[in-house]
Amino acid sequence: MNVWRLVRPYAMVAPSIVTFGVFFIYPIFYMIYLSVHSWDFVSPEKPFVGLDNFAELAGSREFIEVLGNSFNYTLMTVSLTIVVSLFLALWLNRKGVLYGIVQGAIFSPHIISLVSVSLVWMWLMDPQFGLLNWLLASIGLPRLEWLSHPDSSLLSLVLVAVWKGVGFNTLVFIAGLQSIPSELYEAAELDESSRLTTWCRITLPMLSPTLFFLVIINLIGSFQVFETIAIMTQGGPVNSTNTLVYYIYQYGFRFFKIGYASAAGVVLLAVIGLLTLLYFKLLSKKVHYR
Repeated sequence: MNVWRLVRPYAMVAPSIVTFGVFFIYPIFYMIYLSVHSWDFVSPEKPFVGLDNFAELAGSREFIEVLGNSFNYTLMTVSLTIVVSLFLALWLNRKGVLYGIVQGAIFSPHIISLVSVSLVWMWLMDPQFGLLNWLLASIGLPRLEWLSHPDSSLLSLVLVAVWKGVGFNTLVFIAGLQSIPSELYEAAELDESSRLTTWCRITLPMLSPTLFFLVIINLIGSFQVFETIAIMTQGGPVNSTNTLVYYIYQYGFRFFKIGYASAAGVVLLAVIGLLTLLYFKLLSKKVHYR
């Protein structure tokens, strides 16, 4: 009986641990194994090539452009999503039927699949028949080649990502705002603190755990973008919207260079891991927990 009491907790979590190991841990180690081998996805032989795949990545101008696209996309998406969501949360953090309806409307894109979102936005951004260009033309502005021009294609994908992600972030921010004790604001009113002082001394510090959480999950999610690129641009035009995950897909499942694609996957894993670690090291001490 005593043995069972000791073993029971581990037995209860064993299915989850096994599932996590099989579908998450094992693929990571197998990717690292493939990154130092050459494989065409068909041949049973996997010749060892050492660091040749990584050397080929480092010497590839295309990969450097893809890496730059990934950083630019992530920086723009995360910063815009966080800023817009925070302002919306400050506005919607009130009681009332109207505010509840607006919250539901803003959150609704989050539950729509990215495939559906991408198809809708492809129509909206159509250079000839799209609604966005029709609106621009109706107010006398020139039409834009949203997805077909290198200068605007990545920004167009950022717009789609922000539109889809802002609802979830807004609701999380609202939850964070509502968890701040009202006594702090009452004390600030008694001290006749200005709105700016209240924001800097109370709201922002108390909201820092929520902000810390949202930045990290948006950072990781933005580096893993795939569906919108695969459906809307396929990495074009002229490689302007190609990011790491789609690049890995191209070389792994189109060109069947599994070793090379796995090496790019290791780079992606290292980039996300290093950025996450750096973010925790630099900002975790500035997070104020009650």
